Amino acid sequence: MIDQPYHHGNLREALLARATEIIEEAGVEGLSLRQLARDLGVSHAAPGKHFRDKQALIDALALDGFREMNVRIKGASEADGDHRSRFVRIARAYVDFAVTHPVQLVVMHSTKHHRDASEELRNIGEAGMRIARGLIAEAQEAGELASGDAERLALVCFVSLHGAALLAAGDLLDGASVDDLTLATTDLLWAGMVAGMPAPHGSLPDRA
Repeated sequence: MIDQPYHHGNLREALLARATEIIEEAGVEGLSLRQLARDLGVSHAAPGKHFRDKQALIDALALDGFREMNVRIKGASEADGDHRSRFVRIARAYVDFAVTHPVQLVVMHSTKHHRDASEELRNIGEAGMRIARGLIAEAQEAGELASGDAERLALVCFVSLHGAALLAAGDLLDGASVDDLTLATTDLLWAGMVAGMPAPHGSLPDRA
């Protein structure tokens, strides 16, 4: 049972907040609308007024998660500084969110890639990649990075940083700090983009 009951009129927000806590504690398997109703002290039917079923609730959680993450990434991309410093800030924003919300992040990405995912979710779920791709393209136009497929480069950056974040979230860094790993990863990625992208030996998917 949560310590504070929800305030009248904001049951939807209370359901999402408690669902996020449950997912972080017990994973998606531990989530149920009935349990949420019990935790919030409302009738079993009350959550159904906002979410038709558990999947609808999970979809809403994914949307909210991407919105929060995108705000951080957008803020990092618009901060003062040159392209490289903004690239590092974007990376830090993503890794910080991933490390502090590891289970929610998995839910976000898996829900976005679900065959029944809404167009809204797919669009919001790709906003961070669009921001990174835009910054890379700007740096290329400014002559700071070698020419190349900005979309492919953004995907490679995402894969590298996502992997680093998962290792950090799992406490698998063998004593290295998250920030040190993030900086080392961005240094390597930026140096690679300065040097130029080698001829591809295979194909990568168009989107993350």
